[in-house]
Amino acid sequence: MYDIEDVGKYILKSTVKVHSFLGPGLLESAYQRCLIYELRKTGLKVESEVLLNIVYEKIRIESGYRLDMIVEDNIIIENKTVEKILPIHEAQLLTYLKLKNCSLGYILNWKTVRIKDGIKRMVNHL
Repeated sequence: MYDIEDVGKYILKSTVKVHSFLGPGLLESAYQRCLIYELRKTGLKVESEVLLNIVYEKIRIESGYRLDMIVEDNIIIENKTVEKILPIHEAQLLTYLKLKNCSLGYILNWKTVRIKDGIKRMVNHL
């Protein structure tokens, strides 16, 4: 079991490495696959395209929502290639964190010259 803050540091370090190598301008899926590769190299458990079912009261709704990535069963990563991260992207991640009962999440916008300008960290106060 890894400390969540240590995992967050691995995610950020790996994000910088991938972006430095590939640069901006590619499809979201290319960055996602490279990031998964980098994180798994460190021994972290990484799942991608995870189906997010919704539980409403006593019913389970199989939705079409998929989480881009989940790291160590507790950190959600949503990859974007957009001009800028919008409030709706933040709301989406916060909703995913709550529905999946996860503590930490990142929006990674790969369409930036400097990746540090494309990282949004969010926490779910359980």
